[in-house]
Amino acid sequence: MGHRLSRSDFHWVYSDEPHTTRRREMLQKYPQIKQLMGHDWRIAAQVIATVLIQLALAILVQDLPWKYILILAYVISGTLNHSLSISFHEIGHNLAFGNHRPTANRILGFIANLPLCIPSSVTFKKYHIDHHKYQGDDILDPDLPTYFEAWLFQSSIGKIFYIAAQPLLYSVRPLLRVPKPVTFLEVVNLIIQITFDLLFMYFFGRKSFTYLFLGTALGLGLHPVSGHFISEHYTFVEGYETYSYYGPFNYLTFNVGYHNEHHDFPNIPGYSLPELKKLAPDYYDNLPCHTSWLKVIFDFITDPKLGPKSRIRRTIRSDALKLNNAIDLKSKSKVNEVLHDVIDNNNNTSLSKEERKSMNVKKHSSKQNGISPSVQLTNGKHSKHE
Repeated sequence: MGHRLSRSDFHWVYSDEPHTTRRREMLQKYPQIKQLMGHDWRIAAQVIATVLIQLALAILVQDLPWKYILILAYVISGTLNHSLSISFHEIGHNLAFGNHRPTANRILGFIANLPLCIPSSVTFKKYHIDHHKYQGDDILDPDLPTYFEAWLFQSSIGKIFYIAAQPLLYSVRPLLRVPKPVTFLEVVNLIIQITFDLLFMYFFGRKSFTYLFLGTALGLGLHPVSGHFISEHYTFVEGYETYSYYGPFNYLTFNVGYHNEHHDFPNIPGYSLPELKKLAPDYYDNLPCHTSWLKVIFDFITDPKLGPKSRIRRTIRSDALKLNNAIDLKSKSKVNEVLHDVIDNNNNTSLSKEERKSMNVKKHSSKQNGISPSVQLTNGKHSKHE
């Protein structure tokens, strides 16, 4: 359990993220995919139902002994609060009420946030969009582990703490990597959440509040549902940077496991992603995937080839923005123009592939060969599926 990560660097590539190209190809071949785009009322229904169940349970446990509070907080509150945190993902893409009703989506986000005790719904949306736009970018993707994380959590024991600390790392990482000014809606989120927390504790006591708070702290940490943090983009198979999970937890998590499908089409609600997979089997059935988040966590901890450095990194988009003096992201029109050129030129900005590779080799001279594959999870076993 004390062995250290065998990789000495991240997996560097010199091509753009794959989903933009896949999206164009799939729409040409399957134009009916457009019919799946839009919003889905079931997202709001699931959010409201989960919030009501959580608050009711929190009230019911107020007289239980502390040991039962802790157990219930991990098993039940942890699962439901993690589900609500994932609802931010759907709400952040305006999939609950559509792009034409942004206020309704934000209000639903405030409601979903209440049982989590920590204001986060607005901030999640602000940074998550950049994860799609700059997937894997060394500078601009807020989802990539920092170099400090990669250095600190290398051993098996370290990786256990790495997963346990996901609530903290997931919250702080974007603020360190790509800090943005605090927005008005974030202040509103903060005020609503603090008001709710104080009132809930005042009327129902510490045990009820602890049930909710620990549901967030434990449920987003070393918990089965947290397997999605690892399964989505850590390179279990060399050459693949996004992975889907097809398992029972999708029913509780708005189908967040359909992650290749989601990155291909972020404007399709999670409820419709299984239909997308059926519609385009030639684009999904041969990709490496996971069927168990528990297995993902176990392999991540025990496999010396896996760790925080098991992520694909690139600089193609940030390089293009630097060359055009748009790296500060202040001018949205200029950023979009630059990124449009990157895509249209098939990953060839004014820097050639060789020039970009030369720049990166100088910065990352310790680059290693990739990670030996340890996943296609099929029937609980790993196998390479390419």
